Amino acid sequence: MKSKLALITILLAFAMNISAQDTKALEGRWDLVVSKDGKELPSWLEVKHSGHHTLIGRFVYAFGSARPISEVKFKDGKFNFSIPPQWEEGDRNMDFEGTVASDAIQGTMVYTDGKSYTFKGTKAPLLARDKAPAWDKSVTLFNGKDMKGWHTEGANQWVVESGVLKSPKSGSNLLSDGKYNDFKLHVEFRCPKGSNSGLYLRGRYEVQIMDSKGENPDDGLFAGIYGFLTPNEMAAKDATEWQTYDITLIGRTVTVVANGKSVITAQLIPGITGGAIDSKEGEAGPLMIQGDHGPIEFKNITITPAK
Repeated sequence: MKSKLALITILLAFAMNISAQDTKALEGRWDLVVSKDGKELPSWLEVKHSGHHTLIGRFVYAFGSARPISEVKFKDGKFNFSIPPQWEEGDRNMDFEGTVASDAIQGTMVYTDGKSYTFKGTKAPLLARDKAPAWDKSVTLFNGKDMKGWHTEGANQWVVESGVLKSPKSGSNLLSDGKYNDFKLHVEFRCPKGSNSGLYLRGRYEVQIMDSKGENPDDGLFAGIYGFLTPNEMAAKDATEWQTYDITLIGRTVTVVANGKSVITAQLIPGITGGAIDSKEGEAGPLMIQGDHGPIEFKNITITPAK
């Protein structure tokens, strides 16, 4: 009897080990591209274990925040999951089916409109650094006179008045002509009452700018890394006041000092946030200022890149 129990235990352990080996092909973080209506939309997927038997995850679409996946089903190299709509039109779930091979995945997404679109993805890079960076000379990104060194994604609503860079209404995002990898960034901004903007580091990771004074800290409010990292306190000032961010990005590690207070310290950003320019996390990227959510004003913008 003891020998039978021992054999059953060994077989169960073997089966669980095989199952774990199978799921490892899918587990981890993936930089995705969804092909939809002639556009390549950056997205992101994370899959990990919850206990012994269940895979769970998180998904970031082309807009919106990281949303949880309650279960990812995976068998024989094929996976599927379903998530409810967030900011999408319609009320049906978004359904995903795909296959994994080596360090790549591909499949189809049935959108909230019921139409099917394709996606593909590669393993997201770790972006680990083996030593602290040596910093180069600081560069002034806004000269206080005009928009030299910047461009918009569409029709331009940005203006420069009395040394202030302004987006007086919702419109196009503003991107720096230069691209950067690791850097330190200093910005001074004013966010009108009720407005909403953000700074996209490398064009992929949004640090929220919002009129949030008096609110509890949240990843979707002032100084949060949208959908991922929550500040340890709410450091926002009144909407009428000028405010500052001092941000350091090294690989995936970010530190945010808001109005002189360190609110996020050396935390890892898991993946791209909604609204990212692309999902090519291993590449340098521009500083992007969100201009499509409301009025915003900037003055001093200085970046110190790593050598």
